[in-house]
Amino acid sequence: MALFVLVLVLVGLFVPIGVAARKPFDGLVLLGVLAAALGWLITRRQPGNRIGLLLAGFGALLVFYEDAARYAAADYHVHGGTLPLGFPAVLIASELWSALFLMPPLIILLFPDGRLPPRWRMVARAYLAVCALIIAILLAGGAQQMSGSRIVVQGNGQLVNNPFPGGALGFVLLIGFLAVPVLWVLFVVRQVLSWRRASGERRAQLKWLMAGSVATVIGLAGGFLFQSLTVLDDICLGAGVFSLPVCIIFAILKYRLYDIDRLISRTLSYTLITGLLVGVYAGLVLLATEVFRFHSTAAVATSTLAVAALFNPLRRWVQHVVDRRFNRARYDAEATVAMFATRLKDAVDLDSVRDDLASAVHKALEPAHISVWITPPH
Repeated sequence: MALFVLVLVLVGLFVPIGVAARKPFDGLVLLGVLAAALGWLITRRQPGNRIGLLLAGFGALLVFYEDAARYAAADYHVHGGTLPLGFPAVLIASELWSALFLMPPLIILLFPDGRLPPRWRMVARAYLAVCALIIAILLAGGAQQMSGSRIVVQGNGQLVNNPFPGGALGFVLLIGFLAVPVLWVLFVVRQVLSWRRASGERRAQLKWLMAGSVATVIGLAGGFLFQSLTVLDDICLGAGVFSLPVCIIFAILKYRLYDIDRLISRTLSYTLITGLLVGVYAGLVLLATEVFRFHSTAAVATSTLAVAALFNPLRRWVQHVVDRRFNRARYDAEATVAMFATRLKDAVDLDSVRDDLASAVHKALEPAHISVWITPPH
């Protein structure tokens, strides 16, 4: 929740900063909000799932990066480098880009339950160590370069001349960049092995994860290949950036991963109920005071009582409609139990009642095992 609120605050800052930089819109900010919202929803349902934290952190980092880039462009292109914190903004915009590419593979590694077998935890720790080393070297090298030369910034907030660090730092950074794709291949291997052992919904979820990962790799590669063609470059990069989170969202919503459909149905239901009740209340008050010319206090009291009387019937109706669309598991379970209760009224044979009960429980709850104990007659 804290990361999601931070993203909203950063988005609020992005608008005036973008206007000052004369670049008020960027699609990557929408990706940041989308990732943070999805991370908050997952963490709401499973607080211990690391994927929710990673998604929220990725969204916060992405919007923070975009804010820094726009601030650097506004400072050095519009205000001549006179704004405070211009130096760190340029440093972040020029060197923090690597973190945006290093975080999503961790989501792929941990999908879908956020847990790793013991033998893969060492691989994850090694990857985190390599990522921390790369980011530290880039920030240190960028700060050293900027402190000893005149700062010239591009329109996107990055340095015009940002060479690869030399000496020992450059060698270590090169080793780190070579180790990253090797670890990425290991992450993919882990999910392929998991897919081969999986079945049912988990197998379908992993298929969507692999589809999104492949689309991301192809889109980003196409963006680098077609840099000279602006329209094609934007299409490839957009597809590459949005494919993975969209496929993760589809896997979660379609296959009810993390039981998130129940949260969506509840949120949507109470939003609709609130809107309908507010509309009814305002309409009754206006009708009573403006059309029938009732006293305002009496009109408000009558409208309040009417809305209170409508709450429960309206809640049941809206919940029923929303469940049919967004929470099919609950709706189907209730329908199964209702049909069983109807059949039970006419049942007289104990064996048929027992079999019907076991069938209804299996359809509604899908347990691993069903047993029925019947007390013998005395």
